[in-house]
Amino acid sequence: MRSVLAAFSVALVGSSILIVAQQPPAGQPAPPQQPMSFFIASAGSGTGANLGGLAGADRICQTLAAAAGAGSKTWHAYLSAAAAGGQPAVNARDRIGAGPWYNAKGARIAQNVADLHGDTLEQARRGNNVSKATALTEKGDPINGVGDTPNRHDIITGSQLDGTAFTDGADHTCGNYTSGAAGTVQLGHHDRTGGGNTSWNSTHPSRGCSQENLVSTGGAGLLYCFAIN
Repeated sequence: MRSVLAAFSVALVGSSILIVAQQPPAGQPAPPQQPMSFFIASAGSGTGANLGGLAGADRICQTLAAAAGAGSKTWHAYLSAAAAGGQPAVNARDRIGAGPWYNAKGARIAQNVADLHGDTLEQARRGNNVSKATALTEKGDPINGVGDTPNRHDIITGSQLDGTAFTDGADHTCGNYTSGAAGTVQLGHHDRTGGGNTSWNSTHPSRGCSQENLVSTGGAGLLYCFAIN
């Protein structure tokens, strides 16, 4: 109790007691900023949803993180993949580490995987902190959203709302991120605007897999990148 009260001062106002939070002493340094562990890739593959598979997408995240001085961490793209070639499906939520995750400015995005996806009713009501103001690039820059020119809010995820792979047999991943032509890929909106819902990770499919198709639906082939350690 004493340690809690130490952060407050007590003042008399008439017959009432007013408890006021103390300001840190002048000249005291601010607490250190949390290192970046989440960003939106400032650039994709340039070949639409053909990212070179999951491994190629991870390389995009790792390369951009290294250029921003965060290459000592291991980075994965937030992508789900369908079962194929005898390999099981891959869930985006299972490949991004345990959290917590912070953006390039030190703002917390989510405490853990359950908070990120709203697994419980309480967590869903509270929501994560993905928004246009916080979902920044590795350079700390915002990404264009609805109302900006050009709109780039479509982020490739290939995922359902809970961060898992689709199981309906349809193509939601552009051939597990190896096609820049036929197919579609599921997209989220980093600005939580448009598309009939406010999902950051599963709003609507693309028109196709080429760069032109992704641009025409309001994107640029960008990815969410998470540090797994």
